[in-house]
Amino acid sequence: MTAYLLILGEREAVAWVLRESRMAFPPTNRREVDRLTVGDELFLLTTRGCWHNPTRDRTRVIGLARVATGVETYARAVNIAGRDFTRGCGIDVDLLAPYLRGVELAPLLPRLAAFPDKRAGAWSIRLRRPLLALPKSDADLLREELAEVAVAPAVAVEEYFDRIRPVRRTRPGVPTG
Repeated sequence: MTAYLLILGEREAVAWVLRESRMAFPPTNRREVDRLTVGDELFLLTTRGCWHNPTRDRTRVIGLARVATGVETYARAVNIAGRDFTRGCGIDVDLLAPYLRGVELAPLLPRLAAFPDKRAGAWSIRLRRPLLALPKSDADLLREELAEVAVAPAVAVEEYFDRIRPVRRTRPGVPTG
């Protein structure tokens, strides 16, 4: 079993993942996606820009899931928040923090081996991918921290669905107001 950060940078993607119990991946080939196997552990991570208020929000681990099915190519791409995703896998969410809560990543950086460059701001570059493999010590630390704030998904998931609104999109050349 391997543990990964499952990196979500858009609130609509968070709602989709929780509603569908699936993770979708973009068309770019990523080795870590190809290596996913049933039973792998996924720490659901939301970036500080995920909720569209980066001055308020922080990068947080909000949940823990396990890969439930192998990665498969979709017959038709899935569109989430204006982006196409061409493959994915089923997941089972085991723990979920209440909405806008979770384990803040930045204070844990000195203890996380997955982020070897500890300079201020340098670590976030590692989050520009769908998955980041974690060594066992990092997974153990995140599991312990998440257990302090997370609850059964059935307790927290409805608030995510109630509070997450689609991103308002404008069309080129159309005034917004």
